[in-house]
Amino acid sequence: MAASHSKDDDFLTRVTAVVKGNLANERFGVSELADEMHMSRSNLLRRVRQSTNRSASQFIREIRLKRGMELLEQTSLTVSEVSHQVGFGGASYFIKCFREYYGYPPGEAGRRKPDAAEQAEASTEPATGPPPNTEPRGRWMAIAVCVAIAAVVTVYLLGRSDTATTLEKSIAVLPFKNDSDDSSNVYLINGVMEATLNNLQKIKDLRVISRTSSEKYRGTTKSIPELATALNVRYCVEGSGQKVGNRILLNIQLIDAHSDRHLWARRYEREVTDLFQLQQDIAKDIAKEVRAVVTWEETKRIEKIPTDDMVAYDLLLRAADLLRQGGNANLNEAIALLKQATEQDPDFALAHALTSIAYYYLDAFQQQRRYVDTIGIHADRALLYDPASSESLFAKGLHYVNKKEYESALPYLEKALDYNPNSALVIHFLSDFYNWHVPNTAKYLEYALQGIRLEPTAYDSATTSFNYLHLSNALVQTGFIDESLRYIEQSMAYNPGNAFAHWVHAVVVYAKYGDSKKTEKLLLAQLAKDSSQMHILQELGKFYFHGGDDRAAFRYYQRFMRLRDAQALDFFRTADLDMAILWSRKGEAEKSEACFARFKAFADADASIYKNMHLALYHAYKGDASRTIEHLRLFAKEDNFQYWVLLFKDDVMVAPFAKRSDFKRVMGEIEAKFWRQHADTRKMLEEKGLL
Repeated sequence: MAASHSKDDDFLTRVTAVVKGNLANERFGVSELADEMHMSRSNLLRRVRQSTNRSASQFIREIRLKRGMELLEQTSLTVSEVSHQVGFGGASYFIKCFREYYGYPPGEAGRRKPDAAEQAEASTEPATGPPPNTEPRGRWMAIAVCVAIAAVVTVYLLGRSDTATTLEKSIAVLPFKNDSDDSSNVYLINGVMEATLNNLQKIKDLRVISRTSSEKYRGTTKSIPELATALNVRYCVEGSGQKVGNRILLNIQLIDAHSDRHLWARRYEREVTDLFQLQQDIAKDIAKEVRAVVTWEETKRIEKIPTDDMVAYDLLLRAADLLRQGGNANLNEAIALLKQATEQDPDFALAHALTSIAYYYLDAFQQQRRYVDTIGIHADRALLYDPASSESLFAKGLHYVNKKEYESALPYLEKALDYNPNSALVIHFLSDFYNWHVPNTAKYLEYALQGIRLEPTAYDSATTSFNYLHLSNALVQTGFIDESLRYIEQSMAYNPGNAFAHWVHAVVVYAKYGDSKKTEKLLLAQLAKDSSQMHILQELGKFYFHGGDDRAAFRYYQRFMRLRDAQALDFFRTADLDMAILWSRKGEAEKSEACFARFKAFADADASIYKNMHLALYHAYKGDASRTIEHLRLFAKEDNFQYWVLLFKDDVMVAPFAKRSDFKRVMGEIEAKFWRQHADTRKMLEEKGLL
């Protein structure tokens, strides 16, 4: 026991020294600490939790606060100066955290000492409260990222949760090699690798890194320990094979990456007709070796044979590869191949499910849905032939989403995840689902964080960039402004050409610093690269409208609306509200009322938690203070709403009644609820090792 305590003490001494060496760096957090300690994030979280019974972020914050106390007691520095020296970035956040930890504000430091019991209790609570240096001017100068992002990001695969303990049963299936000189065999070897990965993903007791992350290391010269560190996994699976006549020869190795030790190496030889049995055997052998718990239901799903027709299966493998690449041309080509597969085997559930999924993405975000019936027909056939398939359930969920019947979609989506706990596609879709269709910021952020843990890096920088963009958006919506800024900067570093990342960066910078000039400069610089970017055009329209420049606002909004109408797209509906005012100021009463009517129709039909917020906006723009406050009171009953809601009190159209006591009271209730839920979200994510 003494030796164990000595180890813990030594570890905490080293951790404390590293944190103290970076106190003034407000961006120094858990990830940076793990890097300097030469540990994986998961290992660091586990060690800190074992040694202190606190999360790593809590431990870092305590070190900052204790040093802050020392400076307040021993120097003549102001509270603001101390807050910057210990890495809080802003005095308001420092004061809030200090009060929670010590039981009194920093201004009283030196005049009293904290009660030991109070300090111990306070130190277990996560820091909460609004981000520092945030003085918003307009309702939309924080993020509610457009559905255009969701349309692009959704084709990338994200994944299930990672905790401090799952590292012990985490696996990366590295790209298999084709041992023959016949390049036509490559798709078959890749198919075996894909099937091995898919079978392992069905085991809840495993964390299986997505293919997009593993694929990045095809042909790499990195060592297995280096790959494992990059992918944050314990085990790596390597494979190579070839087709000789009607037989498949495979060599599979399972490696403990921490020790770079081969646990076993096996040679599999099967007839092509036994391909599915081969794929099952590989997955079962790997799971057994790493001592993963495989339930009876999971075993049945692994043992399921998708089709008896190898021609149909070959067509599906080719189609699946096109679906992963995304883009309308690839989607249409995949649909053609899947049609051949279902003609070859009409009962091929997986082919019907993928057909439904492909048509969904062709239809997504169009005002006129062309494939509602087609999506439903193939989803129903998939469920008929295989009702216990994750893909069949996911397809049925997409059918309901396409029809905007979101509550009906949710059980199918959640069941799809239950049947395939590592499904990258389902996890990511649920993240977007809780962002747009059934808004819940806590769940949105949780799934986005899970995705980053499952897919730490992708085979191309563009994919990784979008993953970090997705997470940054989720963070800022839940009030984690500093963390959001860090991830959006990483997104731009991976892909400087990611236009959506530059947009999000501009508004997160505003949320962080309140610098309207810098935000304007960033938006204009991005628009100069491509003048048809609708997300930038509408953002500039909002920016100038709330800044009082009607001429500029009208110019950018008009360009946006022409593009939106030409493409029959259905997003950024609040632009109609601002344009209603702009047309009115131009004396165009008929056009103004048409814009008001479009927005009112949207708000009345809104089935999300934001219905009353949108109606409050409408009545505020109409100058009806009583009805605005009435709808705000109804909205105040909702949970897990986005950060931008807090900025409504600064909307230019609210100015005439912003000082009313009933308005200030209801906005105070909304703001207090947001920060309470922010604290709850932080606590939940820290307990799961996600933050």
